[in-house]
Amino acid sequence: MITTITLNVSVDKAYYIKGSIVPGTVARVVKCRNTAGGKGLNVARIADFCGEEVTAAGFIGGFNGAYVKDLLDRDGISNKFTKTKAETRSCINILAEDETSTEYLEPGETVTEEEVSQFFKDLDQMLESADVFTISGSIPAGVPKDIYAKMIGKIKEKGKQVILDTSGDFLKEGIKAGPTMIKPNDEELEAILGVPIENRQQTIDAAKEMRSQYGIQYVVVSLGGDGALLVGEEGIFHGKPPALKAVNTVGCGDSMVGAFAVAMKRKMKVKEALAYAVAVSAANAVNPETGHIRMEDVEEILPKVMVKKL
Repeated sequence: MITTITLNVSVDKAYYIKGSIVPGTVARVVKCRNTAGGKGLNVARIADFCGEEVTAAGFIGGFNGAYVKDLLDRDGISNKFTKTKAETRSCINILAEDETSTEYLEPGETVTEEEVSQFFKDLDQMLESADVFTISGSIPAGVPKDIYAKMIGKIKEKGKQVILDTSGDFLKEGIKAGPTMIKPNDEELEAILGVPIENRQQTIDAAKEMRSQYGIQYVVVSLGGDGALLVGEEGIFHGKPPALKAVNTVGCGDSMVGAFAVAMKRKMKVKEALAYAVAVSAANAVNPETGHIRMEDVEEILPKVMVKKL
């Protein structure tokens, strides 16, 4: 079982418009697609598409929260949310005809101390059934910044694996607990280590420093269309996808996290896991729907992924 944790769940609205965004004008939406959003819910869908049993967890509340649960139920995604009095947020992604993507992300309303305490009680139950956990995204107001570190500590105490995919102070606090894997980019490495990164070797050096300093088993660095770097005990690897026509890159990072969670559950070797994660991420990029993949795309892309030990 894989459990994905999303504390700042949202109703994601994808607005498709003709032409491009012009500030100060009216833009008529040609098509709207609503999905249960938040990075961890994208991860949950990917794990489900890949054929693994998955449960989505986190906070939901109000009418939007009920809608999120309904959307997940329709997708057949098992979920165990902690209820809040605050309304679940909405986020908007405007997909223009010129292939640009513009996102507007609400912050998330305040969660109470009692609701945070209830979440940890719910987490204790989930620790008994899941083998791999993912923790993704931001946190709503009212939640302590060290909550990810506390969660990781509990998960590790049970001998379970955990992937942390977040940024800013949430990442700075979370890595102190030594998650199994993190997935930063160059900017996040720079912010935490206080070193400039201007080339690939500096990225590798920073990832190695993150791994040794915080006791993280795997540091995976996103490289966009160039794939990803993986730094671990087995060495340094670069996984690169074939040239593809991307139509929607939103959710590619979440897809990679979901694929790595699946790889951990299936006990894949490092090179196999990296190739699989890069292929799944690329399959998301060629799909217009955020956080969705077609397994036939994964099967076509996977043999073309190049994994090289550096």
